[in-house]
Amino acid sequence: MALLLQLRTVTGLRGKADRIAKAVFRGLSFYTRVLENCEDEARFDETFRWPVASNIDGNEILEIQVFNYSKVFTNRLIGTFQMVLQKVVEEGQVEVTDTLIDDNNSAIQTSISIEIRYQALDGTVGAWNDKEFLETPSVHSEGDGRYPLETDSLLSSHRQGLDISPGKSNQQSAERSFRSKGKEKTKEHKAGKGVFSAMKLGKTRPSKDDHRKQDEPAVLEAEDLDRKALLRGLEPDTISLASVTAVTTNVSNKRSKPDIKMEPSAGRPMDYQVSITIIEARQLVGLNMDPVVCVEVGEEKKYTSMKESTNCPYYNEYFVFDFHVPPDVMFDKIIKLSVIHSKNLLRSGTLVGSFKMDVGTVYTQPEHQFYHKWAILSDPEDLTAGLKGYLKCDIAVVGKGDNIKTPHKANETEEDDIEGNLLLPDGVPPERQWARFYIKIYRAEGLPRMNTSIMANVKKALIGENKDLVDPYVQVVFAGQKGKTSIQKSSYEPLWNEQIIFTEMFPPLCKRIKIQIRDSDKVNDVAIGTHFIDLRKISNEGDKGFLPTFGPAWVNMYGSTRNYTLMDEHQELNEGLGEGVSFRARLLMSLAVEILDTTNPEINSSTEVQVEQATSVADQNCTGKMEEFFLFGAFLEATMIDRKIGDKPINFEVTIGNYGNQIDGMSKPILWRKKEGGDGNEEESELLQNSSEDEGDEDGEMVSVSSSQPMKPLVTDRNYFHLPYFEKKPCIYIKSWWQDQRRRLYNANIMDKIADKLEEGLNDVQEMIKTEKPHPERRLRGVLEELSSGCLHFVTLADKDQHHSSRTRLDRERLKSCMRELENMGQQATTLRSQVKKNTMKDKLKLVQNFLQKLRFLADEPQHTIPDVFIWMLSNNKRIAYARVPSKDILYSIVDEEMGKDCAKVKTIFLKLPGKRGFGPAGWTVQAKMEIYLWLGLNKQRKDFLSGLPCGFEEKKTARGQNLPSFPPISLLYTKKQVFQLRAHMYQARSLFAADSSGLSDPFARVFFISQSQCTEVLNETLCPTWDQLLVFDNVELYGEAHEMRDDPPIIVIEIYDQDTVGKADFMGRTFAKPVVKMSDEQYCPPRFPPQLEYYQIYRGNSTAGDLLAAFELLQIGPGGKSDLPPIDGPTDMDRGPILPVPLGIRPVLSKYRVEVLFWGLRDLKRVNLAQVDRPRVDIECAGKGVQSALIQNYKKNPNFSTLVKWFEVDLPENELLHPPLNIRVVDCRAFGRYTLVGSHAVSSLRKFIYRPPDKKAQHWNMTAKHLNGYLAMTNRAHRSRPTGEIVVNMEPEVPIKKMETMVKLEANSDAVVKVDVSEEEKERKKKKKKGGGGVGEEVEEEEPDDSMLDWWSKYFASIETMKEKLRQQEAAAAEAEEKEEMEMAEGSKAQAKNKEKSKAPKDDKKKKQQSAPELPEKKNKPRIDELKVFNKELETEFDNFEDWLHTFNLLRGKIGDNDDNATEEERIVGRFKGSICVYKMPLPDDITKEAGYDPNFGMFQGIPSNDPINVLVRVYVVRATDLHPADINGKADPYIAIKLGKTDIKDKENYISKQLNPVFGKSFDIEATFPMESMLTVAVYDWDLVGTDDLIGETKIDLENRYYSKHRATCGVSQNYSIHGYNTWRDPMKPSQILSKLCKDGKVDGPHYGPGGRVKVANRVFTGPTEIEDENGQKKQTDEHLALAVLRHWEDIPWAGCKLVPEHVETRPLLNPDKPGIEQGRLEMWVDMFPMDMPAPGPAIDISPRKPKKYELRVIVWNTDEVILEDDDYFTGEKSSDIFVRGWLKGQQEDKQDTDVHYHSLTGEGNFNWRYIFPFDYLMAEEKIVISKKESMFSWDETEYKIPARLTLQVWDADHFSADDFLGAIELDLNRFPRGAKTSKQCSLEMVTNEAELPMISIFKQKRVKGWWPFVARDENDELEITGKVEAELHLLTAEEAEKSPAGLARNEPDPLEKPNRPDTSFIWFLNPLKSIKYLICTRYKWLIIKIVLALLLLVMVALFLYSMPGYMVKKLLGA
Repeated sequence: MALLLQLRTVTGLRGKADRIAKAVFRGLSFYTRVLENCEDEARFDETFRWPVASNIDGNEILEIQVFNYSKVFTNRLIGTFQMVLQKVVEEGQVEVTDTLIDDNNSAIQTSISIEIRYQALDGTVGAWNDKEFLETPSVHSEGDGRYPLETDSLLSSHRQGLDISPGKSNQQSAERSFRSKGKEKTKEHKAGKGVFSAMKLGKTRPSKDDHRKQDEPAVLEAEDLDRKALLRGLEPDTISLASVTAVTTNVSNKRSKPDIKMEPSAGRPMDYQVSITIIEARQLVGLNMDPVVCVEVGEEKKYTSMKESTNCPYYNEYFVFDFHVPPDVMFDKIIKLSVIHSKNLLRSGTLVGSFKMDVGTVYTQPEHQFYHKWAILSDPEDLTAGLKGYLKCDIAVVGKGDNIKTPHKANETEEDDIEGNLLLPDGVPPERQWARFYIKIYRAEGLPRMNTSIMANVKKALIGENKDLVDPYVQVVFAGQKGKTSIQKSSYEPLWNEQIIFTEMFPPLCKRIKIQIRDSDKVNDVAIGTHFIDLRKISNEGDKGFLPTFGPAWVNMYGSTRNYTLMDEHQELNEGLGEGVSFRARLLMSLAVEILDTTNPEINSSTEVQVEQATSVADQNCTGKMEEFFLFGAFLEATMIDRKIGDKPINFEVTIGNYGNQIDGMSKPILWRKKEGGDGNEEESELLQNSSEDEGDEDGEMVSVSSSQPMKPLVTDRNYFHLPYFEKKPCIYIKSWWQDQRRRLYNANIMDKIADKLEEGLNDVQEMIKTEKPHPERRLRGVLEELSSGCLHFVTLADKDQHHSSRTRLDRERLKSCMRELENMGQQATTLRSQVKKNTMKDKLKLVQNFLQKLRFLADEPQHTIPDVFIWMLSNNKRIAYARVPSKDILYSIVDEEMGKDCAKVKTIFLKLPGKRGFGPAGWTVQAKMEIYLWLGLNKQRKDFLSGLPCGFEEKKTARGQNLPSFPPISLLYTKKQVFQLRAHMYQARSLFAADSSGLSDPFARVFFISQSQCTEVLNETLCPTWDQLLVFDNVELYGEAHEMRDDPPIIVIEIYDQDTVGKADFMGRTFAKPVVKMSDEQYCPPRFPPQLEYYQIYRGNSTAGDLLAAFELLQIGPGGKSDLPPIDGPTDMDRGPILPVPLGIRPVLSKYRVEVLFWGLRDLKRVNLAQVDRPRVDIECAGKGVQSALIQNYKKNPNFSTLVKWFEVDLPENELLHPPLNIRVVDCRAFGRYTLVGSHAVSSLRKFIYRPPDKKAQHWNMTAKHLNGYLAMTNRAHRSRPTGEIVVNMEPEVPIKKMETMVKLEANSDAVVKVDVSEEEKERKKKKKKGGGGVGEEVEEEEPDDSMLDWWSKYFASIETMKEKLRQQEAAAAEAEEKEEMEMAEGSKAQAKNKEKSKAPKDDKKKKQQSAPELPEKKNKPRIDELKVFNKELETEFDNFEDWLHTFNLLRGKIGDNDDNATEEERIVGRFKGSICVYKMPLPDDITKEAGYDPNFGMFQGIPSNDPINVLVRVYVVRATDLHPADINGKADPYIAIKLGKTDIKDKENYISKQLNPVFGKSFDIEATFPMESMLTVAVYDWDLVGTDDLIGETKIDLENRYYSKHRATCGVSQNYSIHGYNTWRDPMKPSQILSKLCKDGKVDGPHYGPGGRVKVANRVFTGPTEIEDENGQKKQTDEHLALAVLRHWEDIPWAGCKLVPEHVETRPLLNPDKPGIEQGRLEMWVDMFPMDMPAPGPAIDISPRKPKKYELRVIVWNTDEVILEDDDYFTGEKSSDIFVRGWLKGQQEDKQDTDVHYHSLTGEGNFNWRYIFPFDYLMAEEKIVISKKESMFSWDETEYKIPARLTLQVWDADHFSADDFLGAIELDLNRFPRGAKTSKQCSLEMVTNEAELPMISIFKQKRVKGWWPFVARDENDELEITGKVEAELHLLTAEEAEKSPAGLARNEPDPLEKPNRPDTSFIWFLNPLKSIKYLICTRYKWLIIKIVLALLLLVMVALFLYSMPGYMVKKLLGA
């Protein structure tokens, strides 16, 4: 396969010169020979051959460029010819003659003649698609040719993009292609179908007349486009657009985009909270343990309580850890959960198993949490063992401002599917294996000289020689373990060759490995540099993935500067916090992972870190061949230098690695060369050294120049200096030597460029959506097209480098996976493109954003190569500020795509302060703004390193390099300069930063361009200044060629400041802009001029701080001077003095609007300067006009306004996006006519307040019924035929509306019928009832529960079930949709889809089985209970804050704090203004004012209630709290409720709930209040303390007034059904019919008309429903209430007046604590009812007090055991036997354990007991938990209530007399669901325990009495479950009353005694001949023990006698008696 090109001739050349041509295909270029001195014709006649590995795609491009050759300078381009190879691919051979195009895309005389041949492998060619080129030739898309393209919006070529945007003003836009029309037409005839002209692509810079691109965002005539599209028979849904907006893009290729965000966010500490709930453990390995769980986060440890002798302890304990650290540190902390057996005060206990995960893994989960997941425990000491048990827990990590949605905590009944809910992130397999991580550390180089010079001198004096002053070692930290290499004494180039081995589960749940070079020191070790390796980047988990692998490769470390002082202020940069500001060292290392085969006996089973010697890197070629690199830089401008620095001379230093670093004196890299080369290359280096020093190599002696000459700065203005780099621009150049691994960076660059293009496209799309431009979906299609072609292009480019020698395994694997990923992404993008429609736009946009993240992730290269370049500004040799430029961004390549994005381009960079100094406001001021040009590449490629500079300069070289052409200059002297005038039209800004304590600012803007700056005027006290000012910069001198200026003007910096009366102005934010340029030979006329105003985002640090509306134009001053420029009108407004306004063509067109303001009242005003606000007034201002409210005479008495509505007229721009903000300010009128500002609020967008008169033609009644949109298409067809015109809504009794079969959307004046269908389930249920219950016999009576049994809690729990069911369905639906999407997207790549399905299936099946099994019985017996709605968030969020007509505006004052701007918003609120705004264009249509009952005083605010004070009864119901933040040391809290409303303050202190974090309060409180004075309700939860004050846990605030007045009727929720007695009594004093008639009256709706047959008509809707009701005595009565209620529950369907009414509900509100802003402290479930006092009084409050547990008694009779394993050996026969007894308990612990008697000496494992246990217990039916109250410890003040699952435990033991009893086995039965006992011992098997899912389960609470055989199980040595016995037992459950009636005795006692068991002889052996037994007992077992005891006794007696008689004998002897 190959492509052959024969280049024959080029004719029509001008002048006489040497010619050369270059042909490029797939990034590979060939040059022809040079034809010397040829004139108009150049005959090349050369043939080039490209071998092709993959088929050529029809869209690929061949490019030929013809140059004038120059020996000295760079070649000058004559013209370019580009051609798409479609025709070639198709026909195999083509001959072409065509003209060339110059770099402005216009055709020139010169033409070229070529012949191309292509031989494909299979000889296939595709058919040419005729339809492709519509009306005019357009560029062929780079997709796969399937999509017809939009003509006008030519798609970009694969380089930079010809963005030709069609525009209104350009009539010929439909016809124009790349050249003018005439040429185009002739062309078509020449090339047959005009194929070639269409396929040629101009150079990527658009021609002059197409250059509207960056001037005004092209506005597409949507209709026009659609019309054209339809003419061609296309669906408008397939059209794509190339780039539209111009704000972000920049066409030319000499400048790159500046980065706006300044502040480094990395190293800043933030607040985090890790909350962990340990729920329970299961299947712990070990017998009869006492487990404790230790929870460890980072260094902090907390323990749960100890549970005795159980393998499945239940804890439910909650732990919270608070941290204040930088994110990086936080996410590397390890969470470790370990289960410890029998820990107490004295001993530490033994570890059963542990689980580790880093915080980052939790944080990356959805919602930042794992909820109810099972952690797998494993033992790190014993790798061969399997799992050690499971631990169920919740883990959540909350940063500031994250809110966590906890799934609703209800009674968790669903059986736990452990395998399906493991605590692992998605994609991690459940069976993780052990693996070894080998981290090899070879050597390091370039270490800084650590000690200071003083120390060095002292050492030198002492030791007598000058040694290297650093003792480095490497420390590696991974998954909470540390390993260290040995210390290399005194070495700057240490050699280790050691490997550190970690053993950890794989895949590990810890993401990063930290590698640190440290300097060992007697006092303290310090870090020299730190590097993190992210495991996700060096491995791939896919099916074709690879294990983590790395290197051997060098990693570069960055940190603090290399100037050595004793105290390094930036030390933490070396620890890896924050962005390093200087190169520190580089380390050669590698990493490999090996999965352990744990069955192998040789394996060392410890997980301790090991360090051992390793072999050194074998050859240099895997790290790369050493190459000489050349870095060139030119400083074109240095302005905006901070005045604080002082005016000492300033210079700039550039370093790459240690090259160019003045301190380390690395100017002669030759020495480096020697060291780099390693061991064998000594002589070679010497040689090099000599040659370069003496003979002068080809460069002359090129000594690197790494810093510019110091220069004194000149003053720009009050804040900034600039350096006088006018025509003379200083340069630097550095030679350096690095291993050549450019390929890595090249691949990263290609991906980065694809990602940049994608990001730019997405910004375009978002901009279009934001500014509501038509057809953003077309632009998205264009973006996807670009993406897919970019991806395919990457695959072809990356393909060529498959066999590079110096590649590590990671390079190969990464390349493979990147190619796979991008190919896949390209296919998905193509598929997605066809799915983008107007309505799917939003979802697809999200998917495309995922692509962007993925691309960015892939592009980040983990193996470093060339270190980054640092640019430092030095003032008087002191380092001030720096910038860091990644080396890949400036790396040169001959292939365009691989080139760094800033290579050979002018980039604007802002220098910043190093380290911590750069945090906060200090870091926001620019230290210096520089325009810098950089080029980095191989020294041998350096001939065109100047090519990207603005033209028109002469090079100044050192004396040495004068006549050497490629010697780099030390400065550039520009000979060409252009003079311009810059006009900055500063119109207005909005939403600025509040910089003064009043909460406002006094803003002015300062505009910088080159070295000039000007300010606008200062506008006092506003956050939305309208300056309307033109700033003119005269005589702006720019150096370079004129045409480049036009395409590439420098950027303008605009800074906004706050003027202070004293001191310096405060910085408020900054933004950048590019001016529109007009050259002197162009006309000042549309489309480009006058420029449009645009919004520029203002940044302050990393956060946005408002927008600036402005326009900028740069006009060239031609030879005729300024007279040629468009005139400037003089100052129009005499008051403003000499200020020029923005001229007419640019300022927006205004029209007259009226603004009506509803003034309701003021709330919660805080004191101002310690004085209370007494007589406030509100001032409203918009665009210079405004209105004042009435004065509130006495704020204390009545904070509402007396006059409700006022209005003013104002001129606003026609374009709504340009509307100025509206300012609301509240002032307090004090004595003597003084005013003080209380607070202010700026409404930044009036959008939502604009009233648009309804369109007469389409009066749909869907103003509120938005959700019907989807049904429109379906119903319009279906319902045309219906003659009648009513909508019937059919309500059957007690049916929840589940399924709307048909929904109708129609005009407001027609009628129609809606039938609401009963859900299928209901029908089924009815059928069953009729049949008399088709279900299981026992369960029929459960069908209809007795009403007396039901209470409010039944309703609540039923509702929660429903809610969870809904959530489940939503999740399932979402998952299904996602799967479908995946399937659709994967159709491009079928194979992958298959694999995916395979891996998914098993897990899904498991889940399905488990779901379906338990649900079948549930459906049958789920009783019909009326439900309420449980909202798992606040009610406000559901109903849009109840701002349907009354809005709340927060009044702010005070500065915005600088620590995280959003945090302090709450503290700045000084009150709230309630009211509303309505804006409409004058005049208003008549029909509004002519409506009946129109009151002109109220304007648009008709029908508004009076705002006089009103008395209301407020009834607060508090159900329960969940997940409270613990307040006591023991990790618990004693919560109680406190309620505050106005002056009422209720503290329910005596009813605190002891030691509970999930308390059930179940209380209601009645409060009488007067709105508006008392309208803010605060419900708080406090922690009760015995001593000291009670602490606030959290509180929530509810604005009752908005609820009260809302149209949603939030006073009292509408229930699902109307009943007059029982648990579901109607709570509202108004009956449904009364409510309905009131709503109809207020909404001017016709109705309600009740008709016969249970129908009611409201407006044009007819509802049907039941008409009878039962009272307490069962009497039926006629009633309309059900009908009325049916209407209320569908009120949103009523035309015009309808809106959703608040249902009966429980809302869940987060509790917040002001001390910990933004972090949830728990949640409170509650609701509020309000009843006006002038209405009839409501009934008593509903009783929601918590259910009392019911007393039960469980009687368990243990009849027999069988097949119990035999433990003891008989003394004399040696046969096995056991002395069996059975132990049982029910409640949490052993405090109520009961044992049977012992059946001695059982030889068969059979035991007979007939023994009765009796367990009384308190049980909560609804929650299925047993309630026990007990004191936690002897010191507890009161009893704590615990809720534990009802589980009966039976254990079988072997009794021993002298040693501890032996545990044999156990069974645990969950009383709610346990397997039915087997009928006989034989049928009883292990299945009953292991295979619970498939067996039928029973509940003792339903069965009451159960008898059967159950197995005892225990784990054997291999951790397998085995049967260790069987027990026959009978369980009998009685309520306390029944138990009293029929009492029974414990054991075999009276009453109701059990008979004695009939035990065989063997068991009585002990009693029959005790002597014999004792003899054997002694003889066999204890013989030796007894002998020892006897001997010991004898010895004791001897000693005693000796001591006793000794003194006597002594005396005798002494006396000599």
